[in-house]
Amino acid sequence: MKKTFLFVTALLGTLCLTAHAQRTLIHCGNLLNVKTGEVQRQMTLVLDKNKIAAVEQGYSRAATGDKVIDLKNKYVLPGLIDMHVHLESETRRGGSYDRYVQNPPDVAFQAAKYAKITLLAGFTTVRDLGGSGVNVALRNAVNKGLVEGPRIVTSGKSIASTGGHADPTNGYRKDLMGDPGPNEGVVNGVEDARKAVRQRYKDGADLIKITATGGVLSNAKDGQGPQFTEEEIRTIVETARDYGYLVAAHAHGAEGMKRAIRGGVQTIEHGTLMDDEAIELFKKHGTYYVPTIIAGRTAADSARIMGYYPPLVTPKALAIGPKSQATFAKAYKAGVKIAFGTDAGVYPHGYNAKEFEYMMEGGMSALEAIQAATLTNAMLLDMSDSIGTLEVGKLADIIAVDTNPLQDIKTLQKVSFVMKDGTVYKQP
Repeated sequence: MKKTFLFVTALLGTLCLTAHAQRTLIHCGNLLNVKTGEVQRQMTLVLDKNKIAAVEQGYSRAATGDKVIDLKNKYVLPGLIDMHVHLESETRRGGSYDRYVQNPPDVAFQAAKYAKITLLAGFTTVRDLGGSGVNVALRNAVNKGLVEGPRIVTSGKSIASTGGHADPTNGYRKDLMGDPGPNEGVVNGVEDARKAVRQRYKDGADLIKITATGGVLSNAKDGQGPQFTEEEIRTIVETARDYGYLVAAHAHGAEGMKRAIRGGVQTIEHGTLMDDEAIELFKKHGTYYVPTIIAGRTAADSARIMGYYPPLVTPKALAIGPKSQATFAKAYKAGVKIAFGTDAGVYPHGYNAKEFEYMMEGGMSALEAIQAATLTNAMLLDMSDSIGTLEVGKLADIIAVDTNPLQDIKTLQKVSFVMKDGTVYKQP
């Protein structure tokens, strides 16, 4: 009986030590409260597995088995969220021809590389808005721990009209073009629109992305005209709602933008040529604007390099790209709600935080820009209960930088510590 008692006592002691071993203490010299802008000195984040169990004043003493991470000389804040990336590809001279020679496994391997780069840049959650469908498999691989990358919310294949910005056969030879339909995300009419949404559901997407106007980098002439009827957009939004989906709309031109807002989309991506009427519609409907300033500026710069883009793309990039920052400034000052998104892939992955600098040049404060990439984006993803702030019960998505980002926004381009879901991926 005595031996049994001793064995049980030892077992309980081992279990207690195991429980302690699951705790991690992060000693934060400076902890940024993104809700208030307050920088709290000498704080401790207590983690229980992958969640924040406590936020304590001072540097809490570690118990036996606890792990301690020393960030006493850093500024600590929540993992950042980018609402517009394309993890399957990255800009390069002649890159528009990759789709003719790359197979899905080729795309998958490079997507895994870009996902890791994005995570190490401090972006622990992203919204992937359009690819071949490999982005769905990438999300699954990240969730299973097979690939290192940010938490991915993806639209799978974007939905377009025939010849529209996301028609995958644009620029093909006529005998290769064919007539892609809803399965490939190409719709003409409300019945196609319904089927395309349902196909995205079947494919495992998390939301719907439509290309409401022409685009800059598609191999087609028009970069701004509307490409859906308002009836088609309403059908997509209503069908998406049946499946629990929200809808994001790529739009450069004002008319297509206005149709998308009236049709009920959640966000407008790019919004480059919005007019005063569109601004009023943004405010009336509460639609969010994802400006992707860095993408516009990068596309314009790349278009000045001979042969970087196909002939149909270059003039669009030169005409539309340079207007993105001024449009952002106008929309922000008018009171349009802003979300943080960059269109990563149009510029090299990993430079997402450059967008903060451009947003500040457009009139935003550093805190507002950071809030757009944390509080706002978490809310839009319906994930405010788990990400966006460093509070008890939230997932341990934590980054650190060397200086105060409220005083030096460029420091977010040099993240020195990255933790996602309780796992450290980068440290000093």
